Amino acid sequence: MSTTPASLSWSGVTARRMARHALTAPAPDLSPADVARVLCGAHAQVLSAAELSIGRRIAGATRADVQHALWEDRTLVKTFGPRGTVHLLPAADLPIWTGALSALPSSVPAHPEPVRFSAEQAEEVIAAIGDALADTELTIDQLTEAIMDRTGPWAGEQTMEAFGGRWPRWRQLTSTAAHCGMLCFGPNRGRKVTYTNPHRWLPGFRPDNGGAALRTLLTRYLYAYGPAKPQHFARWLSIPPQRAVELFDELAGELEHVELDGAPGWTLADDTSTPSQPHRGIRLLGYFDAFVVAGQPRERLYPGPAATRGLTPAGQAGNYPVMLVDGVVGGVWHQRRSGRTLAITVEPLGELTAKQRRQLEDEVELVGAVMEAKPTLTVGTVTAGPHA
Repeated sequence: MSTTPASLSWSGVTARRMARHALTAPAPDLSPADVARVLCGAHAQVLSAAELSIGRRIAGATRADVQHALWEDRTLVKTFGPRGTVHLLPAADLPIWTGALSALPSSVPAHPEPVRFSAEQAEEVIAAIGDALADTELTIDQLTEAIMDRTGPWAGEQTMEAFGGRWPRWRQLTSTAAHCGMLCFGPNRGRKVTYTNPHRWLPGFRPDNGGAALRTLLTRYLYAYGPAKPQHFARWLSIPPQRAVELFDELAGELEHVELDGAPGWTLADDTSTPSQPHRGIRLLGYFDAFVVAGQPRERLYPGPAATRGLTPAGQAGNYPVMLVDGVVGGVWHQRRSGRTLAITVEPLGELTAKQRRQLEDEVELVGAVMEAKPTLTVGTVTAGPHA
Protein backbone atom coordinates (compact mmCIF):
# COMPACT_ATOMS: atom_id res chain seq x y z
CA MET A 1 0.00 0.00 0.00
CA SER A 2 1.28 3.46 -0.86
CA THR A 3 2.55 5.52 2.08
CA THR A 4 1.10 8.66 0.47
CA PRO A 5 -2.51 9.12 1.66
CA ALA A 6 -5.16 9.16 -1.02
CA SER A 7 -6.47 12.67 -1.60
CA LEU A 8 -10.24 13.01 -1.60
CA SER A 9 -12.31 16.11 -2.37
CA TRP A 10 -15.39 17.20 -0.47
CA SER A 11 -17.45 17.20 -3.67
CA GLY A 12 -16.37 13.62 -4.41
CA VAL A 13 -17.08 12.45 -0.86
CA THR A 14 -20.48 14.14 -0.91
CA ALA A 15 -21.38 12.43 -4.19
CA ARG A 16 -20.29 9.08 -2.76
CA ARG A 17 -22.31 9.50 0.42
CA MET A 18 -25.38 10.57 -1.56
CA ALA A 19 -25.09 7.47 -3.75
CA ARG A 20 -24.58 5.10 -0.82
CA HIS A 21 -27.55 6.64 1.01
CA ALA A 22 -29.81 6.17 -2.04
CA LEU A 23 -30.19 9.93 -2.24
CA THR A 24 -28.85 10.23 -5.76
CA ALA A 25 -32.04 8.40 -6.71
CA PRO A 26 -34.37 6.10 -4.76
CA ALA A 27 -33.12 2.51 -4.92
CA PRO A 28 -35.29 -0.08 -6.70
CA ASP A 29 -33.68 -3.06 -4.98
CA LEU A 30 -33.46 -2.16 -1.27
CA SER A 31 -35.84 -3.23 1.49
CA PRO A 32 -36.62 -1.07 4.54
CA ALA A 33 -34.21 -3.22 6.57
CA ASP A 34 -31.49 -2.74 3.94
CA VAL A 35 -31.89 1.03 4.17
CA ALA A 36 -31.81 1.00 7.98
CA ARG A 37 -28.60 -1.03 7.77
CA VAL A 38 -26.94 1.42 5.36
CA LEU A 39 -27.92 4.38 7.56
CA CYS A 40 -26.66 2.64 10.72
CA GLY A 41 -30.17 3.08 12.08
CA ALA A 42 -33.04 5.46 11.34
CA HIS A 43 -33.96 7.87 14.14
CA ALA A 44 -37.54 7.09 15.25
CA GLN A 45 -38.37 9.16 18.30
CA VAL A 46 -41.06 10.45 15.96
CA LEU A 47 -41.99 7.38 13.92
CA SER A 48 -43.17 9.39 10.91
CA ALA A 49 -39.64 10.81 10.61
CA ALA A 50 -38.23 7.29 10.29
CA GLU A 51 -40.93 6.38 7.79
CA LEU A 52 -39.89 9.30 5.59
CA SER A 53 -36.18 8.69 6.10
CA ILE A 54 -36.44 5.08 4.95
CA GLY A 55 -39.32 5.38 2.52
CA ARG A 56 -37.84 8.19 0.44
CA ARG A 57 -34.77 6.05 -0.29
CA ILE A 58 -36.75 3.18 -1.89
CA ALA A 59 -38.31 3.56 -5.32
CA GLY A 60 -42.10 3.56 -5.05
CA ALA A 61 -42.17 3.00 -1.27
CA THR A 62 -44.64 4.54 1.16
CA ARG A 63 -44.80 4.80 4.92
CA ALA A 64 -47.03 1.71 4.85
CA ASP A 65 -44.09 -0.34 3.55
CA VAL A 66 -41.99 0.74 6.51
CA GLN A 67 -44.84 0.00 8.91
CA HIS A 68 -45.30 -3.44 7.34
CA ALA A 69 -41.59 -4.23 7.76
CA LEU A 70 -41.80 -3.11 11.39
CA TRP A 71 -45.06 -4.63 12.62
CA GLU A 72 -45.82 -7.46 10.17
CA ASP A 73 -42.63 -8.83 8.61
CA ARG A 74 -40.62 -7.90 11.73
CA THR A 75 -37.56 -7.24 9.57
CA LEU A 76 -37.25 -3.91 11.40
CA VAL A 77 -37.27 -3.41 15.14
CA LYS A 78 -38.02 -0.17 17.02
CA THR A 79 -35.69 0.05 19.97
CA PHE A 80 -33.15 2.20 21.75
CA GLY A 81 -30.16 2.62 19.48
CA PRO A 82 -27.08 4.86 19.35
CA ARG A 83 -26.95 7.61 21.98
CA GLY A 84 -29.81 5.93 23.84
CA THR A 85 -32.32 7.37 21.34
CA VAL A 86 -35.15 5.51 19.64
CA HIS A 87 -34.21 4.05 16.24
CA LEU A 88 -35.44 1.59 13.66
CA LEU A 89 -32.79 -1.10 13.24
CA PRO A 90 -32.68 -4.23 11.09
CA ALA A 91 -33.96 -7.07 13.24
CA ALA A 92 -31.27 -9.35 11.84
CA ASP A 93 -28.61 -6.94 13.13
CA LEU A 94 -29.94 -6.87 16.69
CA PRO A 95 -27.16 -9.18 17.96
CA ILE A 96 -24.58 -6.66 16.67
CA TRP A 97 -26.34 -3.62 18.09
CA THR A 98 -27.11 -5.13 21.48
CA GLY A 99 -23.56 -6.49 21.74
CA ALA A 100 -22.05 -3.10 20.96
CA LEU A 101 -24.39 -0.95 23.01
CA SER A 102 -24.39 -3.19 26.08
CA ALA A 103 -20.58 -2.98 26.06
CA LEU A 104 -20.64 0.81 26.39
CA PRO A 105 -20.98 2.88 29.55
CA SER A 106 -24.64 3.59 30.28
CA SER A 107 -26.03 6.72 28.61
CA VAL A 108 -28.59 7.03 31.43
CA PRO A 109 -27.86 9.93 33.83
CA ALA A 110 -26.85 8.82 37.31
CA HIS A 111 -29.77 8.96 39.70
CA PRO A 112 -29.57 9.87 43.40
CA GLU A 113 -29.41 7.16 46.02
CA PRO A 114 -33.15 6.81 46.71
CA VAL A 115 -33.74 6.17 43.01
CA ARG A 116 -30.60 4.43 41.79
CA PHE A 117 -30.51 0.63 41.62
CA SER A 118 -27.60 -1.46 42.79
CA ALA A 119 -26.01 -3.70 40.17
CA GLU A 120 -27.81 -6.70 41.65
CA GLN A 121 -31.16 -4.92 41.66
CA ALA A 122 -30.67 -3.77 38.07
CA GLU A 123 -29.93 -7.32 36.96
CA GLU A 124 -33.07 -8.57 38.73
CA VAL A 125 -35.26 -5.86 37.16
CA ILE A 126 -33.92 -6.45 33.64
CA ALA A 127 -34.58 -10.17 33.98
CA ALA A 128 -38.10 -9.37 35.17
CA ILE A 129 -38.65 -7.10 32.18
CA GLY A 130 -37.55 -9.81 29.77
CA ASP A 131 -39.74 -12.41 31.43
CA ALA A 132 -42.82 -10.16 31.60
CA LEU A 133 -42.55 -9.33 27.89
CA ALA A 134 -41.64 -12.85 26.74
CA ASP A 135 -44.87 -13.50 24.85
CA THR A 136 -46.89 -10.29 24.87
CA GLU A 137 -46.96 -6.50 24.48
CA LEU A 138 -47.54 -4.44 27.60
CA THR A 139 -48.18 -0.76 28.24
CA ILE A 140 -45.95 1.01 30.74
CA ASP A 141 -48.56 0.66 33.49
CA GLN A 142 -49.03 -3.04 32.74
CA LEU A 143 -45.28 -3.62 32.66
CA THR A 144 -44.88 -1.79 35.96
CA GLU A 145 -47.35 -4.17 37.59
CA ALA A 146 -45.70 -7.22 36.00
CA ILE A 147 -42.23 -6.16 37.19
CA MET A 148 -43.44 -5.57 40.75
CA ASP A 149 -45.12 -8.99 40.74
CA ARG A 150 -41.72 -10.52 39.96
CA THR A 151 -39.42 -8.35 42.10
CA GLY A 152 -41.47 -6.60 44.75
CA PRO A 153 -42.90 -3.08 45.06
CA TRP A 154 -39.45 -1.44 45.36
CA ALA A 155 -38.93 -1.66 41.57
CA GLY A 156 -42.08 0.32 40.84
CA GLU A 157 -41.80 3.08 43.43
CA GLN A 158 -42.77 6.47 41.95
CA THR A 159 -39.40 8.09 42.62
CA MET A 160 -38.07 9.26 39.22
CA GLU A 161 -38.62 12.96 38.52
CA ALA A 162 -39.92 13.27 34.95
CA PHE A 163 -41.90 15.91 33.06
CA GLY A 164 -43.39 17.48 36.17
CA GLY A 165 -44.38 14.14 37.65
CA ARG A 166 -42.82 10.92 38.85
CA TRP A 167 -42.07 7.69 37.01
CA PRO A 168 -41.59 4.23 38.52
CA ARG A 169 -37.97 3.42 39.34
CA TRP A 170 -37.61 0.63 36.78
CA ARG A 171 -37.90 3.10 33.88
CA GLN A 172 -34.31 4.24 34.43
CA LEU A 173 -33.39 0.83 32.99
CA THR A 174 -35.56 0.99 29.85
CA SER A 175 -32.73 1.63 27.37
CA THR A 176 -30.39 -0.65 29.32
CA ALA A 177 -32.90 -3.50 29.03
CA ALA A 178 -33.15 -2.80 25.30
CA HIS A 179 -29.36 -2.87 24.93
CA CYS A 180 -29.35 -6.22 26.73
CA GLY A 181 -31.85 -7.56 24.19
CA MET A 182 -34.74 -7.87 26.66
CA LEU A 183 -36.99 -5.05 25.44
CA CYS A 184 -38.11 -3.31 22.27
CA PHE A 185 -41.18 -1.35 21.23
CA GLY A 186 -44.46 -2.94 20.26
CA PRO A 187 -47.17 -1.15 18.29
CA ASN A 188 -48.88 1.73 20.07
CA ARG A 189 -52.15 0.93 21.78
CA GLY A 190 -54.08 4.07 21.02
CA ARG A 191 -51.90 6.83 22.49
CA LYS A 192 -50.08 4.44 24.79
CA VAL A 193 -46.62 3.04 24.09
CA THR A 194 -46.17 -0.69 24.41
CA TYR A 195 -43.02 -2.75 24.91
CA THR A 196 -42.29 -6.35 24.09
CA ASN A 197 -39.37 -8.78 23.97
CA PRO A 198 -37.46 -9.10 20.66
CA HIS A 199 -36.84 -12.78 21.36
CA ARG A 200 -40.42 -13.31 20.17
CA TRP A 201 -39.18 -12.79 16.59
CA LEU A 202 -35.53 -13.76 17.00
CA PRO A 203 -35.70 -16.91 19.13
CA GLY A 204 -32.43 -17.72 20.81
CA PHE A 205 -30.68 -14.54 19.78
CA ARG A 206 -28.04 -13.16 22.09
CA PRO A 207 -25.85 -10.05 21.95
CA ASP A 208 -22.61 -10.49 20.02
CA ASN A 209 -19.25 -10.07 21.69
CA GLY A 210 -19.00 -6.41 22.62
CA GLY A 211 -15.57 -5.67 21.15
CA ALA A 212 -16.29 -7.42 17.87
CA ALA A 213 -19.70 -5.74 17.59
CA LEU A 214 -18.22 -2.28 18.14
CA ARG A 215 -15.64 -2.92 15.44
CA THR A 216 -18.43 -3.99 13.07
CA LEU A 217 -20.32 -0.76 13.79
CA LEU A 218 -17.19 1.23 13.04
CA THR A 219 -16.74 -0.41 9.64
CA ARG A 220 -20.39 0.24 8.77
CA TYR A 221 -20.13 3.84 9.92
CA LEU A 222 -17.05 4.41 7.78
CA TYR A 223 -18.73 2.87 4.75
CA ALA A 224 -21.71 5.20 5.08
CA TYR A 225 -20.05 8.33 6.44
CA GLY A 226 -16.33 8.06 5.76
CA PRO A 227 -13.83 9.49 5.62
CA ALA A 228 -14.12 10.24 9.31
CA LYS A 229 -11.99 10.78 12.39
CA PRO A 230 -12.29 9.01 15.76
CA GLN A 231 -13.96 12.07 17.29
CA HIS A 232 -16.68 11.92 14.63
CA PHE A 233 -17.45 8.30 15.47
CA ALA A 234 -17.32 9.12 19.20
CA ARG A 235 -19.85 11.90 18.79
CA TRP A 236 -22.20 9.73 16.76
CA LEU A 237 -22.12 6.82 19.21
CA SER A 238 -21.78 9.04 22.30
CA ILE A 239 -18.66 7.33 23.61
CA PRO A 240 -15.49 8.80 25.11
CA PRO A 241 -13.14 10.04 22.35
CA GLN A 242 -10.32 7.85 23.69
CA ARG A 243 -12.48 4.74 23.26
CA ALA A 244 -13.04 5.70 19.64
CA VAL A 245 -9.29 6.13 19.14
CA GLU A 246 -8.76 2.65 20.59
CA LEU A 247 -11.33 1.16 18.18
CA PHE A 248 -9.64 2.83 15.20
CA ASP A 249 -6.32 1.42 16.44
CA GLU A 250 -7.79 -2.07 16.82
CA LEU A 251 -8.92 -1.93 13.18
CA ALA A 252 -5.75 -0.28 11.88
CA GLY A 253 -5.07 -3.13 9.46
CA GLU A 254 -8.52 -2.70 7.88
CA LEU A 255 -8.48 1.09 7.62
CA GLU A 256 -6.77 3.51 5.29
CA HIS A 257 -5.51 6.98 6.12
CA VAL A 258 -6.69 9.58 3.60
CA GLU A 259 -6.80 13.33 3.25
CA LEU A 260 -10.07 15.17 2.67
CA ASP A 261 -9.12 18.46 1.04
CA GLY A 262 -5.88 18.25 3.01
CA ALA A 263 -7.44 17.27 6.36
CA PRO A 264 -6.70 13.79 7.76
CA GLY A 265 -9.38 11.10 7.94
CA TRP A 266 -9.89 7.36 7.65
CA THR A 267 -11.85 5.11 5.32
CA LEU A 268 -12.07 1.36 5.01
CA ALA A 269 -8.98 0.01 3.28
CA ASP A 270 -9.13 0.41 -0.51
CA ASP A 271 -12.43 2.30 -0.22
CA THR A 272 -11.23 5.60 -1.63
CA SER A 273 -12.98 5.80 -5.01
CA THR A 274 -15.59 8.50 -5.55
CA PRO A 275 -18.00 9.26 -8.42
CA SER A 276 -16.44 11.07 -11.36
CA GLN A 277 -19.08 13.82 -11.26
CA PRO A 278 -20.21 15.89 -8.27
CA HIS A 279 -23.75 15.46 -7.05
CA ARG A 280 -26.22 18.07 -8.24
CA GLY A 281 -29.81 18.42 -7.12
CA ILE A 282 -32.34 19.24 -4.41
CA ARG A 283 -33.33 16.77 -1.69
CA LEU A 284 -35.66 17.10 1.32
CA LEU A 285 -34.65 15.22 4.46
CA GLY A 286 -36.90 14.94 7.50
CA TYR A 287 -36.26 15.33 11.22
CA PHE A 288 -33.06 13.67 12.43
CA ASP A 289 -32.19 12.09 9.10
CA ALA A 290 -29.02 10.05 9.63
CA PHE A 291 -27.29 11.68 6.64
CA VAL A 292 -26.91 14.94 8.55
CA VAL A 293 -26.89 13.61 12.13
CA ALA A 294 -23.98 11.23 11.52
CA GLY A 295 -22.29 13.05 8.64
CA GLN A 296 -19.12 15.01 9.33
CA PRO A 297 -17.33 17.43 9.16
CA ARG A 298 -20.36 19.37 10.30
CA GLU A 299 -18.99 22.71 9.09
CA ARG A 300 -18.77 21.31 5.55
CA LEU A 301 -22.24 19.76 5.69
CA TYR A 302 -23.79 22.94 7.14
CA PRO A 303 -21.83 25.67 5.37
CA GLY A 304 -22.14 29.38 6.15
CA PRO A 305 -25.66 30.45 7.14
CA ALA A 306 -26.83 26.82 7.20
CA ALA A 307 -25.06 26.35 10.53
CA THR A 308 -27.05 29.18 12.10
CA ARG A 309 -30.36 28.25 10.50
CA GLY A 310 -30.18 24.46 10.49
CA LEU A 311 -28.40 23.58 13.75
CA THR A 312 -29.35 24.18 17.37
CA PRO A 313 -27.27 26.71 19.35
CA ALA A 314 -25.38 23.73 20.76
CA GLY A 315 -24.55 22.55 17.23
CA GLN A 316 -26.93 19.57 17.15
CA ALA A 317 -28.11 18.43 13.73
CA GLY A 318 -31.50 16.98 12.88
CA ASN A 319 -33.79 19.21 14.93
CA TYR A 320 -34.79 20.98 11.71
CA PRO A 321 -35.72 19.10 8.54
CA VAL A 322 -33.27 20.29 5.89
CA MET A 323 -33.12 20.86 2.17
CA LEU A 324 -29.92 19.60 0.59
CA VAL A 325 -28.58 21.61 -2.32
CA ASP A 326 -25.94 19.61 -4.19
CA GLY A 327 -25.48 17.37 -1.16
CA VAL A 328 -25.04 20.01 1.56
CA VAL A 329 -27.59 21.88 3.65
CA GLY A 330 -29.01 24.82 1.74
CA GLY A 331 -32.33 25.38 3.49
CA VAL A 332 -34.83 24.19 6.08
CA TRP A 333 -38.44 23.07 5.73
CA HIS A 334 -41.51 22.15 7.69
CA GLN A 335 -44.58 20.00 7.08
CA ARG A 336 -48.02 20.30 8.59
CA ARG A 337 -50.50 17.50 8.03
CA SER A 338 -54.24 17.96 7.99
CA GLY A 339 -56.10 14.81 7.05
CA ARG A 340 -54.76 13.76 3.65
CA THR A 341 -53.15 17.14 2.94
CA LEU A 342 -49.51 17.88 3.67
CA ALA A 343 -48.64 21.58 3.67
CA ILE A 344 -44.88 21.90 3.08
CA THR A 345 -43.03 25.18 3.60
CA VAL A 346 -39.44 25.39 2.34
CA GLU A 347 -37.02 28.15 3.27
CA PRO A 348 -34.04 28.21 0.90
CA LEU A 349 -30.91 29.95 2.15
CA GLY A 350 -30.07 31.17 -1.35
CA GLU A 351 -31.76 31.82 -4.65
CA LEU A 352 -32.95 28.70 -6.46
CA THR A 353 -32.52 28.40 -10.19
CA ALA A 354 -35.48 27.46 -12.35
CA LYS A 355 -34.10 23.92 -12.58
CA GLN A 356 -33.69 23.69 -8.81
CA ARG A 357 -37.23 24.96 -8.30
CA ARG A 358 -38.52 22.16 -10.53
CA GLN A 359 -36.42 19.66 -8.57
CA LEU A 360 -37.89 21.02 -5.33
CA GLU A 361 -41.39 20.50 -6.68
CA ASP A 362 -40.46 16.92 -7.55
CA GLU A 363 -39.14 16.41 -4.01
CA VAL A 364 -42.34 17.72 -2.52
CA GLU A 365 -44.29 15.24 -4.62
CA LEU A 366 -41.97 12.45 -3.45
CA VAL A 367 -42.47 13.38 0.22
CA GLY A 368 -46.22 13.44 -0.32
CA ALA A 369 -46.16 10.03 -2.01
CA VAL A 370 -44.10 8.46 0.77
CA MET A 371 -46.29 9.96 3.48
CA GLU A 372 -49.47 9.02 1.58
CA ALA A 373 -50.75 12.59 1.41
CA LYS A 374 -51.46 15.30 -1.16
CA PRO A 375 -48.68 17.88 -0.77
CA THR A 376 -48.73 21.63 -1.27
CA LEU A 377 -45.59 23.79 -1.53
CA THR A 378 -44.94 27.24 -0.14
CA VAL A 379 -41.50 28.82 -0.53
CA GLY A 380 -41.01 31.20 2.35
CA THR A 381 -39.87 31.55 5.94
CA VAL A 382 -40.22 28.54 8.22
CA THR A 383 -41.66 29.77 11.50
CA ALA A 384 -41.88 26.43 13.32
CA GLY A 385 -39.21 25.90 15.94
CA PRO A 386 -36.85 22.92 16.11
CA HIS A 387 -38.00 19.52 17.25
CA ALA A 388 -36.77 18.69 20.73
